Amino acid sequence: MKYFIIAGEASGDLHGSHLIKELKQLKPNAEIQAWGGNLMQEQGAVIKKHINELAFMGFVEVLENLRTILKNFKLCKKQIKEFNPDTVIFIDYPGFNLRMAKWVKKNNYKSVYFISPNVWAWKSSRAYKIRDYIDQMIVILPFEKEFYKKYGVEVKYFGHPLMDAIKNHEKTSFEEFCTENNLSDKPKIAVLPGSRKQEIKHILPIMTEIVDKFPEYEFVIAGTSTIPIDLYKQNIKSENVKLLFGKTYDILANSTAGLIKSGTSTLEAALFDLPQVVCYKGGKISVAIAKIVAKVKYISLVNLILDKPSVKELIQNDLNKDNLIQELNNILPKGENYQAIKADYNVLFKLLDSKDIYKNIARIL
Repeated sequence: MKYFIIAGEASGDLHGSHLIKELKQLKPNAEIQAWGGNLMQEQGAVIKKHINELAFMGFVEVLENLRTILKNFKLCKKQIKEFNPDTVIFIDYPGFNLRMAKWVKKNNYKSVYFISPNVWAWKSSRAYKIRDYIDQMIVILPFEKEFYKKYGVEVKYFGHPLMDAIKNHEKTSFEEFCTENNLSDKPKIAVLPGSRKQEIKHILPIMTEIVDKFPEYEFVIAGTSTIPIDLYKQNIKSENVKLLFGKTYDILANSTAGLIKSGTSTLEAALFDLPQVVCYKGGKISVAIAKIVAKVKYISLVNLILDKPSVKELIQNDLNKDNLIQELNNILPKGENYQAIKADYNVLFKLLDSKDIYKNIARIL
């Protein structure tokens, strides 16, 4: 069996790596080529395009890189034709993958889409494209089953894959975590500013501007290999910050609270039972367009799944030093929102609990 997997971001690389591991157990001789990252490569995929070259964020940023994106479409089609896979697997990355899905269908390749685009948030008409172009849709949010049913799309839901990933994470003790990473014995504040260059520029300076207001804590940034270390250094506004690469789950597991960029990381923080403030700031034009077309009340997955403002969301101008100080104080152990967030997380765990999601998907494939 031959599979071609397309993931364009760090989260897709993570999910893809778990899926490849299960595929290889069921089909040891499976050939896998992919657009992905180091994690997928470690599980045996031949990486044809690295995610370091693929992450473009926002309407304006996409327009600025349009020529590169068009070249990527052409390259991807060429690689699929040359490889001639039995199945093409799309993982998230909807701006690129939905367009590729149309071509894949036209050229008679089987297709599976794992992790639905946020069609329920905007451009719900894309659900018809999924119905027409995708052979099997696998969703990871409980409310997506009912959403797709309205558009005549039968989907599979096995729970959320992060539950499996986090359950299987080997947690080190706080003392080991500090010793191994040359950290102090102070309690930690996790800082997750995102995995794109634009996010580091817009969000990290504000997150680290408040560090010196909390001297009893040590702030630890979860760095990603897709971002040059110099870009982090240019946007860190305090000397009292530690930067660790490849340690995101260890940081979340050993922290008291978190400053988390909106996206998958908000759910990861919640599943580690970590009280958080959700942060987002982007280019003015891109955000203005997003506000016009968005159909949802919240930007964090935690609030969307629970359908209530459980965690505080600081967006655009609301993401400033004063607000961030206030909201972080509110979620620390003696803060007024600490217990409420913990109670909401218990509900979240029950909604998303899963068993062997990657194994189930591998069986379908």
